[in-house]
Amino acid sequence: MPTDCIPFRATGYFSDFICDYLDQKPELKPLYNRFPTIENFKAQIEEKYHSEHVSESSRKVLSETLVNQYANIEASELTLNNIESLKSETTFTITTGHQLNLFTGPLYFLYKIISTINLTEELKSAYPNYNFVPVYWMASEDHDFDEINYFNYKGKKIQWNSNQTGAVGHFNTSGLEDVYEVVAAEFGSGKFAEQLKEWFKNAYLNHNNLADATRYLANALFGEYGLVIIDADNIELKRLFIPQMQKELVEQPAFKTVSETNKTLEDLGLKIQVNPREINLFYIHEGLRERIVETDGVFSVLDSQFQWTKDELIAHLNEYPERFSPNVIMRPLYQEVILPNLCYIGGGGEMIYWLQLKSNFEAQGVDFPMLLLRNSALVKSKKQAEKLEKLNISDADLFLNRSSFINKKVRQISNIDVDFSDQIKHLEQQFEDLFKLAEQTDKSFLGAVKAQEVKQIKGLKHLEKRLLKAQKRKLKDQIERCTELQEQLFPGQSLQERNTNFSELYLEFGDELISELIKALQPLQNEFTIITL
Repeated sequence: MPTDCIPFRATGYFSDFICDYLDQKPELKPLYNRFPTIENFKAQIEEKYHSEHVSESSRKVLSETLVNQYANIEASELTLNNIESLKSETTFTITTGHQLNLFTGPLYFLYKIISTINLTEELKSAYPNYNFVPVYWMASEDHDFDEINYFNYKGKKIQWNSNQTGAVGHFNTSGLEDVYEVVAAEFGSGKFAEQLKEWFKNAYLNHNNLADATRYLANALFGEYGLVIIDADNIELKRLFIPQMQKELVEQPAFKTVSETNKTLEDLGLKIQVNPREINLFYIHEGLRERIVETDGVFSVLDSQFQWTKDELIAHLNEYPERFSPNVIMRPLYQEVILPNLCYIGGGGEMIYWLQLKSNFEAQGVDFPMLLLRNSALVKSKKQAEKLEKLNISDADLFLNRSSFINKKVRQISNIDVDFSDQIKHLEQQFEDLFKLAEQTDKSFLGAVKAQEVKQIKGLKHLEKRLLKAQKRKLKDQIERCTELQEQLFPGQSLQERNTNFSELYLEFGDELISELIKALQPLQNEFTIITL
């Protein structure tokens, strides 16, 4: 299984913000605790070990809650041991989170979890006196159904339509029978197709809600590696978070602290990912998930009849903590309160909004985790790799936008030099002499010389474009073979991992897919991985 790497910045698909973080630019250091290196985990372990939030009682609640959540699922011995080990003060978690996308959604769902599993293995080798548990945090309280109700399969959008509202984890799976019929027809027959259909059917037709269905599927894919899947939409876990939710309701520290951080980021010219609200909690009840707001000392829930005084709201919070749901600003804090967590692994967008939150953690007295950009990868088959080599297409070429890719290939294939850079440079040098001559004779001619220079360079560039266009027509068949291959690997001119569902690759590689990805992906490498299977 050959692998290669390319720097994230060189791909052109990652923001300057996240690339600056990976480069450990000094101006970003106040936004995080420690950069993720094996050596830095030693201090992070010590800090979390002494955290007041990771008590014996909270560990017991966490472990027992997970036992209950796994009651109706066939978990591996390794996963069950990991859940039991969470009671121990020498056990820590490495966590990733993701929405409840239909049939896992884009490929990077796999990369997030594999990064998490592999990092726990690296840490166990480096720190054998401790246990490290990989955790997948299901975003079961999200309400953005349109973002998760489909997956792409060979250029088609397979979608689940439902008019349910509220937290998506509660959604009833009715209606997915029709989606299964579509899936079964698309996957066709064969050993790997039958396995995919079985996973889909068991997940979505044999479970009543989306959270349970997603847990089943993630466990089917990664249970043998000890993955622990948590649904934090739970009354006992929410009880552990009451102090932080009460402080958010009464003192509103997130709005103050994150707003200040955002101002700093904007002054640095960096694009922020999320903006805080005055209160960063939702209220969940019977299909409702709406914001809690305060007006003149009265607390209410938007688009509902719910309202309370401050004292009534605090009493309600203590009685029904499960009805209070953290938004994107507060969810990371919730995670770090209930888990003995060392590191969060996420995509570029997630990393940016986590980097906005450290000051709120400090205001709430909660340890800030290390932040690691998940592995990113491009998977190509041996057949595709052979075609790329035959067509003289490098890995770096594949990351070019379509226009630049075509132009480069035309210049490579053509027996005519369609690059007028040397001619333009020569022309500019000639005009330098003309400028000197005009300067010595009559300066009023400088404008005319400049106009002539602009006109002639523009004419050369126009001629270059026409010649390039003519060569494209002449080399049409060869260029189409190149672009067709790029489209296979970068569907819709986007990264494969952001578009393609794992089912396409599983149909080709079967169980080898996940096992080979686990061998190839190195979470602390901080480079984009290119894999040939």
